[in-house]
Amino acid sequence: MKEKNILSSKLYLYLTEFFAGMSVMAVELGASRLLAPYFSSSQIVWTIIIGTIMIAMALGNIYGGRSADRDPNPDRLYGRIVIAAIWIGLIPVVGKYIILGISAVLIFSVSSNYLIWAAFAACMAVFVFPLFLLGTVTPSLAKYTVDSLDENGRTVGNLGAFNTIGSILGTFLPTFVTIPAVGTSITFLIFAGILLALALIYFISVKRGAVRAGVGSGIFVLCCLFGASGSFAFWEENLLYEGESVYNYLQVREDDRSVILSTNVLFGVQSILRKDGGLTGMYYDYALAAPVMAGAADKEGMDVLILGMGTGTFASQCDRYFDNMHIEGVEIDEKITALARQYFRLPESIHVTAYDGRAFLNASDQTYDVIMVDAYQDITIPFQMSSAEFFTLVREHLKEDGVMVVNMNMRGTEEGNINQYLADTICDAFSHVYTVDVEYSTNRELFASNVPGMTERLQAGMEELEPELAGMMEEVQAGLTAYEAGPYKMTDDRAPVELLGMQVIDDLIGEEVEYYKAIYQEDGIGGLLDVLG
Repeated sequence: MKEKNILSSKLYLYLTEFFAGMSVMAVELGASRLLAPYFSSSQIVWTIIIGTIMIAMALGNIYGGRSADRDPNPDRLYGRIVIAAIWIGLIPVVGKYIILGISAVLIFSVSSNYLIWAAFAACMAVFVFPLFLLGTVTPSLAKYTVDSLDENGRTVGNLGAFNTIGSILGTFLPTFVTIPAVGTSITFLIFAGILLALALIYFISVKRGAVRAGVGSGIFVLCCLFGASGSFAFWEENLLYEGESVYNYLQVREDDRSVILSTNVLFGVQSILRKDGGLTGMYYDYALAAPVMAGAADKEGMDVLILGMGTGTFASQCDRYFDNMHIEGVEIDEKITALARQYFRLPESIHVTAYDGRAFLNASDQTYDVIMVDAYQDITIPFQMSSAEFFTLVREHLKEDGVMVVNMNMRGTEEGNINQYLADTICDAFSHVYTVDVEYSTNRELFASNVPGMTERLQAGMEELEPELAGMMEEVQAGLTAYEAGPYKMTDDRAPVELLGMQVIDDLIGEEVEYYKAIYQEDGIGGLLDVLG
């Protein structure tokens, strides 16, 4: 029988194991990119993704083994693979709508740990079922491939090897090839197509399952037609660019006054260009106090390093308002630097190194008058750039009267919040620390030096500035507060930045939705829709 021909050599069964393992890892990595624009790409989100997928795989293993014992017909396994392929193919079509719908429901019903609950619910709704089905593959194949107890160890070992090799490819291909080249949506479709083709070859060979195969193929074609768009912000109409790199989801949007970059968060602002060339109205303006504090008015030239360059907003502002700056930046994502040159007028004279900020400092002997640390995005804070060891490294790369400025983008109010941890940790490396809250935002700028007199130099340097910037510096001066070190400290060994950041996000979300919750409680969903409409 032809059914025996395709399975008798066991090669096809091993290939099934190979492609199933590859697809599981590809979906897992795709899940992180699908969730990142809505929930960030923090370790918390990764933990939720890995945990839910392991739950799905474990349940699939149990069910697959029992199902194979009850009915060892391969049609059942390959039928499940068809369903898994269709589900994965539908993720680019409906996944983002499901995520937004779950988020909208939970934001009104969860009072704490919103990020955890929303990400967990989204993973359960979107990813658990297809990976549960793929979890049935290994025990089912073990049933079909083991002919005798004399060779069962070798056979199961071969299955495990094929699964592992497939998983390795499924890890590297999406990260380094498909997602940067064609995006997350098409990556899902590619691996869904591989699974579907695998099942179709089986059903064609045994001349059964024509209806199942035809329906699956038809649905997959529709998924390709409607799910190939890489747009996460489907409600936006005036995007200059939307795409993905090895590291980030990237979005460039434009309005009458500005060009804005968002990375991994649909509504955030990571970099901005004011078309009129003036101040941004954001934390970058406050950070311009750092060169003045470092004595820009009295120096013929200054060396400025920006860790977390983005598209170069701070660099461009320094270049615009000071005529004695030598500026260089470090940005791990080369694609962001390309966008900076294309859309944000970053001068070619400003050199940008594609590297991790801390690794750059470890490899460099140069010292600087100003080092700006701007590598924190919501709760996606690199722990290696928030520890006492890191800030000590920054201090060692500052000139004697140099100033470090850190953008802390979540202003916490609870005792022991993320900003307290960061500031207390910085106090371990610097003797003089000042903070100022950025008006109309949740940002806080921190200035640190080991030489006294930062505020005096700021005051004296204002006289040399053009009126617009001088007025901004007066506002900074008025808001500066000397920071007194507390008991909180982060080290390379212990830096719980994600959990601390999540606490602040919970507070911010609670404040933002309190008004809408009150409307919902009083007038129900109709009243809420009227307000939102």
